[in-house]
Amino acid sequence: LLLSEVVHGQEMYAPHSIRLEGDITLGGLFPVHAKGPPGVPCGDIKKENGIHRLEAMLYALDQINSDPDLLPNVTLGARILDTCSRDTYALEQSLTFVQALIQKDTSDVRCTNGEPPVFVKPEKVVGVIGASGSSVSIMVANILRLFQIPQISYASTAPELSDDRRYDFFSRVVPPDSFQAQAMVDIVKALGWNYVSTLASEGNYGEKGVESFMQISREAGRQIPPSPRRRGGLDSVTSGGPCQPLRLLLCFLHRQILAAAKRADQVGHFLWVGSDTWGSKVSPLLQQEDVAEGAITILPKRATIEGFDTYFTSRTLENNRRNVWFAEYWEENFNCKLTISGSKKEKKPLCRGGQERIGKDSPYEQEGKVQFVIDAVYAMAHALHHMNKDLCADYPGVCPEMEHAGGKRLLKYIRGVNFNGQGAVGTQCPLNVRRSCCGVRVKEPWSRLPREALESPLERFQEHLDLFLCHLQEWGGGVRQVPPSVCSLPCKPGERKKMVKGMPCCWHCELCDGYQYQADEVTCLLCSYNQRPNENRTGCRAIPIAKLGWGLISVQLLGVLVWFAVDPPNIVVDYDEQKTLNPEQARGVLKCDITDLQIICSLGYSILLMVTCTVYAIKTRGVPENFNEAKPIGFTMYTTCIVWLAFIPIFFGTAQSAEKV
Repeated sequence: LLLSEVVHGQEMYAPHSIRLEGDITLGGLFPVHAKGPPGVPCGDIKKENGIHRLEAMLYALDQINSDPDLLPNVTLGARILDTCSRDTYALEQSLTFVQALIQKDTSDVRCTNGEPPVFVKPEKVVGVIGASGSSVSIMVANILRLFQIPQISYASTAPELSDDRRYDFFSRVVPPDSFQAQAMVDIVKALGWNYVSTLASEGNYGEKGVESFMQISREAGRQIPPSPRRRGGLDSVTSGGPCQPLRLLLCFLHRQILAAAKRADQVGHFLWVGSDTWGSKVSPLLQQEDVAEGAITILPKRATIEGFDTYFTSRTLENNRRNVWFAEYWEENFNCKLTISGSKKEKKPLCRGGQERIGKDSPYEQEGKVQFVIDAVYAMAHALHHMNKDLCADYPGVCPEMEHAGGKRLLKYIRGVNFNGQGAVGTQCPLNVRRSCCGVRVKEPWSRLPREALESPLERFQEHLDLFLCHLQEWGGGVRQVPPSVCSLPCKPGERKKMVKGMPCCWHCELCDGYQYQADEVTCLLCSYNQRPNENRTGCRAIPIAKLGWGLISVQLLGVLVWFAVDPPNIVVDYDEQKTLNPEQARGVLKCDITDLQIICSLGYSILLMVTCTVYAIKTRGVPENFNEAKPIGFTMYTTCIVWLAFIPIFFGTAQSAEKV
C-alpha cells in the first residue's frame, strides 16, 4: 500500500516536471528520456544521462541550501523539465521558464459570477541549468536570450556556442569541442599519423567537432586531410575500402561503431581516437573489449564525486518522491514491474516492495557529466551569492532590488564566477564558466585491464597538449610500437606515385614498365637507346652485346678438328691452269689440295641446318599471328634453298671450265 501511495503521489504531483519551492527558482533541462519514434516526442528513460544528471542537480541544491556560508537566508528552488533528447520538444518545454516574464492582458476575462479571475502567477526562473545536447542548448538559448535568462550548460560542447554575439546569455562549465579537436590534432601530430578518417554523428556535436578538427589542422600547417564523412550507415564505414592502409578513425560519434566493426570482422584493424562520448564510462564497452582495445579517448577533466555516490545509492521510492520520473527509473534499473496503472506491460517480475538497493541489487557507476551538473549549479549559486551581497547587504534573504535586477545583471556576476569546482578538488584549477580552464585529459590506449589502470592521464592540457608518450607502451594486440595510419603505403623501388586529386597524402603506385626507369617519386623516364632498366628499375644499365656462342657451332668445330686430324690441310701449285702461250705470262695457281667430295662434305652441315629450319618453318605456319615468326623465316629459307639448289650444279658444272681472255 505504501509503495502504491508513493508512486501515485509522484504521478499526480506533476507528470512532466519537478517543482521545488524556494526563494529563488532555477530551471533545469535534462534528457530524462530518449527520442521517441515518429509522432511520439519521448522514448525510453535514460538511466544515466538523464536520471543521474537530474539527481546531480537535486543533490547540489541540497548541498547549497544546507551550506550556511553560501546564500545564507536564501533557499534555492527548481523547476526541472525533460527535453526528451529532442531540440524542438525542449523548445516547447522551455516556454515554461518565460511564463512569468510574459505580460498577459486579463482585463476582459471574468468569472461566471462577474468577478475578475484570480491567476496564480508562475514562479520566476532566474537562470537555467542545461541543456545536455548542443543542438538542444542552441535551440533553447535562442528563446532564453530574448527574455534575458542566463543559461549554464553542463554538457554542450559545440564550438559555435562560444559566439557571444549570438549566444550572449549562454555559459558552460565544460570545455568546447575545439579543445578536444586541438588535443586530437596534437595526438595525430605527435604519433606521426599523416592520414585519418573522420566519423561524426548527425547534429551540432559531431559535425561541428569534426569541422573544428579540420580547421585546427589547417591552421597548424599540418597536412592531415580527413577523408569525406562516411555515409551509408555504420556497417559501410567498417567494411573496408580502397585505402586499406588507413587505420585511424577519429570519432565524434557514439560507440555503436564498435559493434559495426565487429560485424565487419575488422577487430584489431582500426585505431580509435574517441571524443568525450567514448571515455566517460567503461560499461558501454562490455562485450566490445577486443574491438576497443588500443583506443585513445578524450575527456573533459573531471573527478568522481563521492558524496553523490553516497546520495544516489541511498535513493528509494519512499525518500525520493520529488523526482517524478524515479518510479520509471526504478522499473528500468531493477528490471521489475511496479503494481500501478500506466507502467510498462513487459513481462517482468514484480518489484520487492521498494526494498531493492541501487549499487547492491543493480550495477552502478557514476555518469561522467555528474560533476559538471554540480559545477553548473554551484556556479549559478555563487553568482547569486555575490549579487545578493552587493544588492542586499543589510537585508536578510532576497531584497526587492535583487528580485527586480533582471537577467542581464545576473549574467555579469555569472561571467565573474571563479571558484574551485567539484572536479578541481585538490588541484589549483579554478572554474571559469566561459573557459573552463581545466581543459581536457587524454586517457591512454584502452586495454582489458582493471578499472584503475584505465585512468592514468597521458597529458596536461590547458592552452596546448603536453603528451607523455612514455605512457604509450602497449596498443591493441600487445603491439608496443606506434602503429601507422596512412592513406597509401610507400611505393616499391621502380614504382611511381600517381597522386589522388585533392588528397596530397594519397596515391596509387604504378610500375615503370618496358624500357622505363624511376627518375623520382612521381616520374618514369625512358632509358637511352643503348641501355635498359636495372633490376629494381631505379636506373639504367648498358644493353649486353650478343656474341657467337659455343652451342650450335661446337658440333661443326668438332667435325673440323677431326677432319684436320685425319686429313690435314695441304696446298698444291697448279701450273697447268695459268700456263699461257707466252712464257712470260705463265703463272702457277696456289690451291687447296681438296676434292669435290670434300667440298660437298664441308657444305653438308650447313645444308642440314638449312633443311631443318625450313621444315620447322613449314610446321609452325599455323601459329596465331601475334606469335608467328614462321612466315618471314619460311620465306627466307625458301629463298635460300632455291639459291643453293642453283649454286651446287653451277659450281660443279663450271669447276673444270677455263676462262680465256
